[in-house]
Formats: sequence, structure tokens, C-alpha cells
Amino acid sequence: MRTDLHRHLDTPLAAVRNLGILAHVDAGKTTLTERILYLTGTTHKRGEVHDGTTVTDFDPQERDRGITIFAAAVSCAWDGHRINLIDTPGHVDFSDEVARSLRVLDGAVAVFDAVAGVEPQSEAVWRQADRYGVPRIAFVNKLDRAGADLDTAVESIRERLHPAPMVVQLPIGSQAGFTGVVDLPRMRSLVWPEGRDTAEEGPVPEALRDAAEGRRRQLEEAVAELHPGALEEFCAEGTLSARTLTAALRDLTRSGDGVVVLCGSAYRNRGIEPLLDAAVAYLPSPRDVPAVRGTRDGTEQERLADPAAPFAALVFKVNATATGRLTYLRVYSGTIGKGETVWDSGTGRTERIGRILRVQADRHAPLEHAVAGDIVAVVGLKSARAGSTLCAPGAPLVLEPPTVADPVVSVAVEAVGSADADLLVSALTRLVEEDPSLVVRTDPETGQLVLSGMGELHLEVAVEKIRLAHGLDVRVGRPRVAYRETVARGVSGLVHRHVKQDGGAGEFAHVVLDVEPLEDAPGDGDGDGDGDGGDGATRFEFRSTVVGGRVPQEYVRALEAGCRDALADGPLGGHPVTGLRVVLTDGATHPKDSSERAFRTAGRFALREALRACVMVLLEPVADVTVTVPDEAVGGVLGDLAARRGQVSGSVARAGAVVITATVPLVELFGYATRLRSRTRGRGVFTARPAGYAPAPSTASRGTPAR
Repeated sequence: MRTDLHRHLDTPLAAVRNLGILAHVDAGKTTLTERILYLTGTTHKRGEVHDGTTVTDFDPQERDRGITIFAAAVSCAWDGHRINLIDTPGHVDFSDEVARSLRVLDGAVAVFDAVAGVEPQSEAVWRQADRYGVPRIAFVNKLDRAGADLDTAVESIRERLHPAPMVVQLPIGSQAGFTGVVDLPRMRSLVWPEGRDTAEEGPVPEALRDAAEGRRRQLEEAVAELHPGALEEFCAEGTLSARTLTAALRDLTRSGDGVVVLCGSAYRNRGIEPLLDAAVAYLPSPRDVPAVRGTRDGTEQERLADPAAPFAALVFKVNATATGRLTYLRVYSGTIGKGETVWDSGTGRTERIGRILRVQADRHAPLEHAVAGDIVAVVGLKSARAGSTLCAPGAPLVLEPPTVADPVVSVAVEAVGSADADLLVSALTRLVEEDPSLVVRTDPETGQLVLSGMGELHLEVAVEKIRLAHGLDVRVGRPRVAYRETVARGVSGLVHRHVKQDGGAGEFAHVVLDVEPLEDAPGDGDGDGDGDGGDGATRFEFRSTVVGGRVPQEYVRALEAGCRDALADGPLGGHPVTGLRVVLTDGATHPKDSSERAFRTAGRFALREALRACVMVLLEPVADVTVTVPDEAVGGVLGDLAARRGQVSGSVARAGAVVITATVPLVELFGYATRLRSRTRGRGVFTARPAGYAPAPSTASRGTPAR
């Protein structure tokens, strides 16, 4: 059934579906999207992932790698409905891109491989959809493959994802012989002859009638168990009508109490039409989801999905190109036309909408206006970021933005040519505008530009984008770790005499110092009155016990300043020194040659001399790490943490998983994300936050961290 999209630009709100395609990498999301676009008449040629000809994987890196990296929006029309689709990435490194898409969607199609069933990233995106309350239907793909089995895939959905799967189809044929399905609610067959794009409808094959009636009965019982209205009819009639069954499946899908399961082969164009019918029948329109909630002046407000209500929209994606910024947004209420002014909650300023575009991946069609329920792109906004709320200036509202995960992997980046340093900073700034899960910072200790993201592939793609889009030659390396040095055992009564006579006024300062470690443990973050803590700031305390005016107060302050100068480079490896107390116990001055300058110089050289006499310890930055892994992977993960010099502080069992907390040296976390995913088959996740400094092994005291 092919229809013209342009006839449906003003589709009633009840006939709009905003859907995402979710799955593990290589489960067939992009191929499914491509077949939907072809079947609905949006495209006139079927693109293939392996040929690099798909509509939604239009970025050069996506075509080279054969995977979806960036969420792409497309629109199509089916049976009088407009369907706005977002094809999301399936690789774990791009899960934040999935989260931003789910935040603005009303429903989703979760795609599963009929051979592999629920895979690690399938589980991850399912949990993300749970978090945002997005109703789903499931499509078990690749039923034509060797080893494909619908029942096994459904059982993995039940065991791993814990919904109540409602299987509404029975395959006709298996593996290479898969040719169609039996539609259980309507008890009919749909068969796709070889070389045909559309299904032939007919009665249930006689050989499958008993099996189909048994499956229909199982479906009725499962639905009646969860739906009161269906239960009433089932008890009275002993069966459910197709109308009642369809209505009950719609209610269970939208409430999240059940998930409708369909099957097919996207590559062979089988099962796409009933999937589209199911999306229209079971998944909600913008009118069917709860009113969006936001805050205004500290109070919570609701906005209905009504074109006549005040305008409110959420930005979920930004493309910052050399020719301008393309801002993607979901309109939740109201109507906006090109040339109108909106208020940006993120910046607190008003901006003008230049153009409004209907998005077809990398192609766009101009629109005069966008209304509640639309997903569109706009041109002309200069500063809106992903997560910003755009609303009518006279009716301000702040919508909850998508959550942004903390980055877990970092690399140091620098331009190969020194003249390109400023261009690299500009390119990185534009990159962060597009992808909020990327973080760029300049390390104050090492001076390096550090790029952090969700995984090594995530960073590899980001760096390659800089090279391709900006023509910059970029060097990538391991970030340097900022070490510290501290005093383990101090010295007492160190005498330093600073005398300088080279004509004219001389310099004279005589000091006696005690140097001792601070009582609190290194890096514990307690502070010492100087505002220092466990974040790497210098923890230093200075006192004077001199009495009788032997050293005037202004000279004491100069001496302290000189001591602070000496903390910049310690005797072990030139690292900053922290965690010590200096006490001035005695001193002497000269009536003519003593000065603040002389005492500052004396303080610098005296403390350096004292530190060389102290027993010093090298400190390394550590992080508090929380690792969530499946039960069966706990032993391997604990062993790996021990190999990384991690100190495990606890573990808690939670619903089939174990949460491990540990303190790990920061230098040992490089590459940990990839290693953890390898050990847990992609199911392990971790977060890390700086936890101050701890003593490094003896081999690190020469400036090289132990491995």
C-alpha cells in the first residue's frame, strides 16, 4: 500500500505516530527502516547497508563501517497515518544518542535477531525505553536465517527483559523456507511470493490450522489474564473477538503491561506490512500519551498536545555544520511558523525561527509551520543545545531534558600543525554542540586537550569526524596522569641562611623550619583551611612560632609565599607537592639587608632543601568506580579489578546483577570500558568519579606508573 507523503502533511494529530527503531548492532534496524520507506512509497529503490546506499546511514563513516552512528529521522505515510521514524544506533558507545531520541518519542519498535534473541545492547536500549516510559512492540527479524527460531527468541525476551510477550503471528515455513505468517488475531495467512513486495492474503494453511488455533488460544488466555475487559468477554464467550483482542493488545502495549511480538525478514521484505499495521493499531499517537510536564517559576505545569495551546518544544539533536546549525526538535504543544520568535530556556534569550524543515535523513522539505506532535528541524537558532526548551515568549516553560551519561573513556588530542591549534579548539566546540555526551577540557596540570566520551569507538568516530569535516590532521594519545608528591616523614630544625652581597643593597634572611606531613590522609578531601581538598588542589599549611619580633610579620608572609613557590615541583619527579605543614621555629634579620624579597627567596630555597631531606611519597589520582555486571561475570570482573590495583569496597546483588564498588588508580582505567564489555559480553557498565589521590607503588616514585 503506497501513499504520497505530501498528502498527509496536515494529518490529524490522532493519525500521527512518532516511533523509534531500537536494537542491538546488526539486528537489522536500518534495513527495516529502509524497507518501510520503500513500502510506503517514500523511496523508489531499496537501499542496502552492505552497499552503503541506505537513506538513514548517510554519513560517510556509517557507510564505511556498516553501522548506524547517528540517529536519523525520516517521515512516511501509511494507511492515512503519518509515521515519523528515528533510526537509532545499536552500538553501546552511542547509547546516549538513543536516550536523546527516546526522550521525544511516543513509541518504539524493538528489533531482535531470530537467531541471537536478546543481545546485550537490546537489553540496554530496552531499559532506556523503560526509563522514559516508551511503549514498544517487538519485531523478531531474520527468520530466514539458518538457526532462526521464533519461540526461542520470544523466550529470551521473557527471561531477559521480563515483559509479557504477546505473539500475534505464527511463521509459515522456517529458515530458508520462511515465506509468510499467520495473523492470529484475524486468523488469516499473509504470504510473500518470491520477487513480490506485497503480501498475498488467504486462509490459514490446512497444515497449520491446529497449530494456529492453539497459538490463538494461548494469546487469548495471556491477554485475558492481564486485561479486565478481555477477561470478562473470555469468561462469557470462551473466546475473544478480533476487535476485542486488538483493543486489549493496544491497551496492554500502551500501559507497558505487555508487548506485541511480530516476526519477519526485513532483508527479504517479508513482514513489513503487518508491522506497520501493528504500529498504527497498537502504539500511541501524541494525543494518547500523558500531557508533557514542565516547570514555570518553580511550579509544575502541563501542556496538552493541542495545536491551539501555547508553543512548547524540546531540542533533542543539533547538527553544527560549516554553513549553519540545524536544530531538531519535538513539538509538544502549540504551533510555530517560520519567522516567529521563540524563547530558549537554556540561554534565557529569544531567537527567531528562520526555516522549518520536514526531515528525510540528509534531505529536507520546507514547511510553513509545525504543530503539536511534529518532529522537525529548524534553521536560524544560534545557541540552542540538545535538552533546551523552546517555547512562546509569553508562556515560558522548562521541560525536563534528556539525561546525559557521564563519559567513561578519555584521550588526549592535539593538532599536528601548531598553526591548527585554534582550529582544533573550534572543531571540538562544534562537536560538543552536536553530541552532549562528549566532553572537552584542558587539563590544568598537563596542558593537554582531553576529549572524553562513552567508549573508544565513540571517540574514534569523533576524531575521524574532525579529520573529515574540518580537514585537520589530529594526533591522539593516552592522557597523561597528574601525579603529586607528599611528605611521608619530615625533618626538624632545618637551618637555611640566605645572604647575597653583590654591591649596593644586599639580601639577608635566616630561617629555621620544621616540615611535617599533615595529619589527615593524602587525598581524603578534608581540607586544611586553605580551601584545599581531595580534587588535586595543594594541601599546605604554614605556621610561625617565632616570638619577640625576631621575624617581622611582613617577612613571615613573604616566607610563606616563597614556600608556596617551592611546592610547584617536588624532588621525586618535578610533580606538585601537597599534604605538608611548614613551621617557622626561629629566624633572624639584618637591619639593612633584610626585605620581603630576601625572605621569599629564602622560603623557596629552604623548603626545596628540606624536601630533599624528607622521605617523600608519590601520589596518583584514583577514582571511585561502580561496576554493574551479570552474576556469571562477577569473578572475572573482580580479577580484572585486582589486576588494575583496584581496592574493592563492597558488592550488592540486584535483580540478576551485581553492583561492585571499588577505588581504582586513574591510570589503570584507560581501556577499561572495552575490557569490561569484552568480559561481560557487552552487558557490563561502569561509572567513575574522581576520588582524590592515594600513594602509588614504589616503581611509580620515579615518575612512571606501575602496570
